[in-house]
Amino acid sequence: MDETWAEELDLDACLARLRSHAVGRLAVTAAEYPIVLPVNYRLVESLGVTWLALRTRPGNVIDQVPRPVAFEIDDIDPGQHGAWSVLVRGTLARVDPEAAGFRERFDPHPWLAAERDAWLVIEPFSITGRVLHSPDDPWAYHERAYL
Repeated sequence: MDETWAEELDLDACLARLRSHAVGRLAVTAAEYPIVLPVNYRLVESLGVTWLALRTRPGNVIDQVPRPVAFEIDDIDPGQHGAWSVLVRGTLARVDPEAAGFRERFDPHPWLAAERDAWLVIEPFSITGRVLHSPDDPWAYHERAYL
């Protein structure tokens, strides 16, 4: 192959990547303009339902946004000119952390835990992903092979 090509990830591959990460970006609309914010999260899979759980400060931008949101995780390999991305689109909703032991089972443990008492989940209506593959290189050098 001499061209870069994209491969769609199936749902299982997308969920595996969501399980293996803890930080992503939440895209919301605030004051009529899009804004993207870093958040840490935990994938919640219970009784056939999948959500992304996150915590924030009550009353901040995330807690006040309209409910349709997008969430993304990704990774880039500049040495091999490759990348992947998982996109979750869904509805943001508040959760009672005491309901059904939610706090104990699905706490995303925010990096800045002080005052992060607003518990939210994204209920996805779409989870998609892609992997960008670089063209085959006759000299497959990668600096990590020598470290």
